[in-house]
Amino acid sequence: MSKVYPSDLTAEQFAFLSTRFFLDTSDGAPRGRPRTTSLWAILNAIFYVLCEGCTWRGLPGDFPPWQTVYTYFRRWKKDGTLLAIHDELYVLSRLVEGRSNSPSELIVDSQSVKTATMIADEVGYDGAKRVKGRKRHLTIDTLGLVLRVLVTAADVPEREGGKRVLQKVKQMGATVRRVHTVWVDGGYDGAPFYQWAIDTLRWVIWVVLRPEAAQGFVLLKKRWKVERTFGWFNRYRRLSKDYEVLPETSEAFIYLAMIRIMVRRLA
Repeated sequence: MSKVYPSDLTAEQFAFLSTRFFLDTSDGAPRGRPRTTSLWAILNAIFYVLCEGCTWRGLPGDFPPWQTVYTYFRRWKKDGTLLAIHDELYVLSRLVEGRSNSPSELIVDSQSVKTATMIADEVGYDGAKRVKGRKRHLTIDTLGLVLRVLVTAADVPEREGGKRVLQKVKQMGATVRRVHTVWVDGGYDGAPFYQWAIDTLRWVIWVVLRPEAAQGFVLLKKRWKVERTFGWFNRYRRLSKDYEVLPETSEAFIYLAMIRIMVRRLA
């Protein structure tokens, strides 16, 4: 019997997720040899890497071979499966909370994280945070759920990263049809950014600044919610640093973390 790990999906969670997670081809007709590896074991192995932060080669021996697990992860990342499932669970999560499937307000912020020593591509230095690594540009709704994330070098300015991630959000179509306001911090301040948002997205930018006289922790309107989401990432050791060669892989692990959060709420 395989060992049970805290990161494993329960039977109910797997039943809820499995029908959404796998099709051999776009038309649904399987090709090639039948799959012999358990999909449940594959998903548990991927979530183990996410939660425990180990390398693919470091997977315990009671999971399928790491090459097989990584092949599935890479395929789902490249063909859009992870993003499609994330978006479906996002809508379901809002409906369960009694909300419309489309938010009306968004919050944008960024988080600079160090990269592992062997990572060289898309790495920069964030002078404000004094961090050499990459920057996660995050867009969430007022529930703290992620809509889109963009990972860049840490020296990419907030306004540039904000534009790029909001363009990705705009491409979500009907899911963001009700959006009218985007809350940001002082790093996004400036008339050119405001005008770009109005002209390109038809959304209004609201900047929430920390009071100059304030000392210590201050709860800032709307902005505290994105800090809570960044806090959720601390539960996943693979996100404690950026260990990925490609920024797209970093984004995929963030979507995976949100999939795990949402499936635990839904099932």
